[in-house]
Amino acid sequence: MTEKLNLKNIAIVAHVDHGKTTLVDGILGQSNTFGEREEIVERVMDSGEIEKERGITITAKNCAFNWKGTRINLLDTPGHADFGGEVERSLMMVDGILLLVDASEGCLPQTRFVLSKAMEQDIKIGVVINKIDRPDERIDEVIEEIHDLFLDLATMLHKDDFDLDFPIYFSSAKEGYAKKEMEDESVDLHPLLDFMASDYFPEPKINEGEGFQLLVTNLTYSSYLGPQVIGRIVRGVVKKNQQFIHCDENGRNKSFKVSNIQEYDALGTKEVEEGHAGEIVILSGVSGAKIGDSICSPDKIDPLPRIEIDPPTVSVTVSVNTSPNSGQEGDYLTSRKLEEFLENACRHNVALKYSPTGDPKEFELKGRGELQLAIVFEEVRRAGFELMLARPKVLMKEIDGVKSEPFELVVIDIPNNDVGTITEALSNDRKGLMKNLVQIGDNRTRLEFEIPSRGLIGYRSQFLTDTRGEGIMSSQFLGYKPFVGEMRARQNGAIISDRGGRATPYALFNLLSVGRQYIEPGETVFEGQVIGEHSKINDTNVNCVREKHLAAMRTAGKDVNIVLPPVQERTLEWALDWIDSDEWVLVTPKIVRIRKKVLEANKRSVVRTKKG
Repeated sequence: MTEKLNLKNIAIVAHVDHGKTTLVDGILGQSNTFGEREEIVERVMDSGEIEKERGITITAKNCAFNWKGTRINLLDTPGHADFGGEVERSLMMVDGILLLVDASEGCLPQTRFVLSKAMEQDIKIGVVINKIDRPDERIDEVIEEIHDLFLDLATMLHKDDFDLDFPIYFSSAKEGYAKKEMEDESVDLHPLLDFMASDYFPEPKINEGEGFQLLVTNLTYSSYLGPQVIGRIVRGVVKKNQQFIHCDENGRNKSFKVSNIQEYDALGTKEVEEGHAGEIVILSGVSGAKIGDSICSPDKIDPLPRIEIDPPTVSVTVSVNTSPNSGQEGDYLTSRKLEEFLENACRHNVALKYSPTGDPKEFELKGRGELQLAIVFEEVRRAGFELMLARPKVLMKEIDGVKSEPFELVVIDIPNNDVGTITEALSNDRKGLMKNLVQIGDNRTRLEFEIPSRGLIGYRSQFLTDTRGEGIMSSQFLGYKPFVGEMRARQNGAIISDRGGRATPYALFNLLSVGRQYIEPGETVFEGQVIGEHSKINDTNVNCVREKHLAAMRTAGKDVNIVLPPVQERTLEWALDWIDSDEWVLVTPKIVRIRKKVLEANKRSVVRTKKG
């Protein structure tokens, strides 16, 4: 029997776009994980189709490699605040984290979030300041920010004995090097690999006593082996063909036989005969498991505490397609199929919750933020569904008899010239309160606002427009505070088609003065479909299918000169941001549209209220 390797379970965490996935690419490449002839793609851990398209990590992923006699299970985690549930779930499997901080942007809300969660669980923390090759790096200031953040969180969490003497490494994931001191030579990532394999990071914590224990922290599916559960073995040994007990959230115990055991190997998995305490394994043979369930020995049924994560703050009502064009562009139209998909999404993501409503055609999906929910609906759309989505709304609470709503801390880095525009937009219309203003370098300013979560719905796209794509905005959930009053979902009304047909260039050209248009000539529209944004505060109904009547003096080719401006790209996130409370986003595999909930023009008012 071969001697077992030393084992380390480590997660890489950071704010969005601080270089986690690029660093993982470098670590896997320089640790000789791949064969000489193996082609290495960029951002190899972002394996999902949507992840590759958007350049962000959505789900936490495992990989494993060996370095100088130590086996390292490495988890790449999402950096966007909406996917914080993935980070919390991942921290249940590791004993150490590498906290990445951008050498220019410094500590941002998600940095604080992941660090606080790691501190709560007494996980060993090492810091890596990444992107030190940026021309606008401010390494000394960032080091000071990191120390302040550690001290602030240790005080807030009453961690008086927390070791604030943490090591800091400096790296450029893009260039493929890391070093312990800035004065050291920039060669490769070996100093960081040596650090990960060092005694600084402890080997996995193991529960004392008899019997097997595993906490289910993720689910997957194999077309050959069926449903599989993923988790770290907390106690005992698991062997193939052994009988175990699955303990669910309702306290029910169900016996099953382990048909297959796998462990992570590079970017894939390999089959093993047994798994030992501390190892992260993939077990087959259990069905109906959920994240947070436990697997135990039959002779000692001792379930582990379930995974507790921060609750959802935003919800979206989802409906089957009831529009006039229903069934023309998608395969799945029934509420039963839609409910199955939502059930499966919630089973694989502990931060999502769904529930039926009083209408059998509608369901309510709750999550951490707009982006997280939009990603779920994008997956639904790509699976061939037609569905409708209402405007995201925050989940209110009553605390001590006072109506309360979720608030967020928004941190914004913008060019100096945009400070006035952004301050006015967040303060006046969205009820934000400025808490801090700091100059960063010569040309940029960092603003901090406390703002109701409602105020951020629909603002991100406008923010990018106002800052010409140069602004960086991130947020962190602060908690619930007293309700601050009604606010309008968007400032302008909608342009609505008052009849069905095919939109004509002639009609659209004559409607340019009414407002901004969101449809192309030749598109089929129906009564009640929103075709643009009105230039005034109220809605307006228009005829966008009108054709030019022939006349005796009509000149041949006269209509050829009609030129219409380009229309807004209709993405799912843009539509969810833009709509008001009396509208649906109509989603099919082919296109995203917007419609009024009440289609008939004579049954709805064009006057908009402030509720939204």
